This record gives sequence, C-alpha cells and structure tokens, in this order.
Amino acid sequence: MRRIIDTLIDNAPAAEAHCDGPCGVYDPASARIAAEAGLSMTKKILALTPPEGGDAAAWAAYNNTMSRYITIKEEQTHLAKEELLVLWTDYFKPQHLEAYPNLHDTFWKAAKLCSSVKVEVNLAHAEELMDAIKEIHEIFWATKGRDVAWYTAS
Repeated sequence: MRRIIDTLIDNAPAAEAHCDGPCGVYDPASARIAAEAGLSMTKKILALTPPEGGDAAAWAAYNNTMSRYITIKEEQTHLAKEELLVLWTDYFKPQHLEAYPNLHDTFWKAAKLCSSVKVEVNLAHAEELMDAIKEIHEIFWATKGRDVAWYTAS
C-alpha cells in the first residue's frame, strides 16, 4: 500500500499557483477590518477611566474590561499584519513593483505599524496604520483595474 501511495504522490501533477493556495482570492479589506478593530480598542483603552477608591468590584470590572480591550487590540493588529504579509508576499508580483516602486517600503512600514499598535497604546500609530492600509487598498485595486471605494466600518 505504501508503494502505491508513494507512486501516486511522485506522479501527481504540481499545482500551479502564485501563492500558497490556488484560490486567487485576495482583498485588503480583511487587513482594514482587523486594523480598524485595533484603532477602536486603542480609543477605548484611552477613554477607560480607572475607578476611584478601593472598591474591589469596580476594580475587577475595570481590569476585566481593560484586559479584554488589550487582548482584542493585540490579536486584531497581529491579524492585520498577517493579512498584509499575505498580500505582500503572495499577491504582488514583480510587475506590480515596477508600477509601484514604493510597494515594498509601503508594506514594510505598514507591518511595522502593526507591531507598534500591538505593543503600544498610541492613537497616532493606529491612525497611521489605517492610512497605510488605505494606500495599500488603492494600490491593490489599481493593479486589478478596479476603482473600489475606501470605507471604514466606524
């Protein structure tokens, strides 16, 4: 049985794809949604007011809320980074780099901003990340010859 399986694997045609999978479905919207969640959580963290005094229940509620906001911010900005890296490494091809010579720098800066938003509570960096993803959105859709409006959920 093992020889049959090995023979089938050895003789199977290789899949042709420009990425890790042949689906061909890409959209920077997933990165935007995740980054927007990071921006939202950053705003919520900055707006959250610690309770006054030693009310244990109020402090427990505050700490619970703060930890949830932090967890969501970190998870979502990490997801945004993963989504951007897939676009950068799997979708974009050499001809795109010729048309957009700043492509690598744009993605590198966006990935670095994801890291900043993840580890900091910095509204300016969260907004800069959204701006970077907007630029990527515009480049991405231009490579497909489509005019897709930029929008945010909030």
